Amino acid sequence: MVSEAVIVPSGEAALHGDLVIPFGARGMVLFAHGSGSSRLSPRNRAVAAELQRAGIGTLLLDLLTEQEEHQDVVTGEHRFDIGLLARRLADAIDWLEQRPQTADLPVGLFGASTGAAAALVAAVERPRRVVAVVSRGGRPDLAGDALALVAAPVLLVVGGNDETVLDLNHQAAGKLSVAHKVHVVPGATHLFPEPGTLRQAAEAAADWFRDHLGEAPDGERSG
Repeated sequence: MVSEAVIVPSGEAALHGDLVIPFGARGMVLFAHGSGSSRLSPRNRAVAAELQRAGIGTLLLDLLTEQEEHQDVVTGEHRFDIGLLARRLADAIDWLEQRPQTADLPVGLFGASTGAAAALVAAVERPRRVVAVVSRGGRPDLAGDALALVAAPVLLVVGGNDETVLDLNHQAAGKLSVAHKVHVVPGATHLFPEPGTLRQAAEAAADWFRDHLGEAPDGERSG
């Protein structure tokens, strides 16, 4: 198994990431963290561990630089900049394609909170590379017009007690034209702190990626 800290270039930014590739990986999942979070998010790392056990590689990436994170704490100017976050995700997808170990592996995207919108927009920007998208407690509605253009199957995982976000996810699902599902975790609130709820979300994500990795839109995969 490969496990290493990496630097992913995106424009003038250098993004820090943690890359894990299990032996015989069937694909890679790139994580898009939500506002105020990072690659060190214990929730997303728990999901990543579940995917790794399923034989899926993971790249947890800080979509903002350290300086941008400090700015964002004060101004909040970056956390809802979906265009910026999506561009950096797209650059990370290209970076995976350029590495010999991951060049031929299909890519899935996992987004939490505002990261879900960025993941959906990035899926539109790289339709021949992204084969599946999962949102956990996400804000897919912030993807706007991109929702109708997503070509990869989408799973929206939402806590049953996260009522506002659940409603927003149902609205966003209605704008998707691809295979999709809203998976409700009973009793869970926004960050899935309730016992067993995060594990349910992680297992649902693993099942979705296991089912769809290896299937490229229109039966094609870029090489």
